[in-house]
Amino acid sequence: MTVNGSAPNGAGHPAGPPTAQRIAQRLRETMREFATGITVLTTGGDHTHGMTANAFGSVSLDPPLVMCCVAHSAAMHAAIGGAGHFGVSILGADQEHLARYFADRRRPRGRAQFDAVRWRRGAHTGAPLLVGSPAWLECRLAHAHEGGDHTIFVGEVLATGAEPGRDPLLFFGGDYHRVAARTA
Repeated sequence: MTVNGSAPNGAGHPAGPPTAQRIAQRLRETMREFATGITVLTTGGDHTHGMTANAFGSVSLDPPLVMCCVAHSAAMHAAIGGAGHFGVSILGADQEHLARYFADRRRPRGRAQFDAVRWRRGAHTGAPLLVGSPAWLECRLAHAHEGGDHTIFVGEVLATGAEPGRDPLLFFGGDYHRVAARTA
């Protein structure tokens, strides 16, 4: 058990207060223990881009708002800011290949990165939405808040859809996982 970044009685940790670098490393290790869903964030138009992300969640139902967190260094950061919108494809257990593809920095940039996948254009934003995803959203950028080395983008939900009953793709312990089949 750890408390405030150090083990009881200092076991397993150097003497003295933890450094910012050590706390960041411990945070990374700790967050590996938190299972999250996997999404692919997309933008369309002149700023077409896609990126795998697990920092996504619901913010509010009234008004309908969601959020995603994107590193300042990511190409998606400038794409969302420039486009003023984003799409979200929530990935299913059978879509790990898409999560890996949109996380691969070697894939093509711009519209060309979508040549290798099946997608449809979002009716409200033009953002690519991945065909076969169990759920999707289209969002207008409503707010952007600085959060350290990331920006928290808050999107007003313009449209959404889901195919209930599909198993999700999860990220846990630094890798992708599938949930055991649902029981009726």
